[in-house]
Amino acid sequence: MKAYLLSLAIGVIVGVLYSVAGVRSPAPPVIALVGLLGILAGEQLIPWVRSMTG
Repeated sequence: MKAYLLSLAIGVIVGVLYSVAGVRSPAPPVIALVGLLGILAGEQLIPWVRSMTG
């Protein structure tokens, strides 16, 4: 969990620096990131359901 929080914190810091410098981020648009989040959630869904059902 620490790695995720550290990654998020560094990402936010870099985002702020990009904004201050007026540089456009090379990251994909937000809609693509939301789709990626959906893919990751979908990957975790089946193992989670299996662990809940025994």
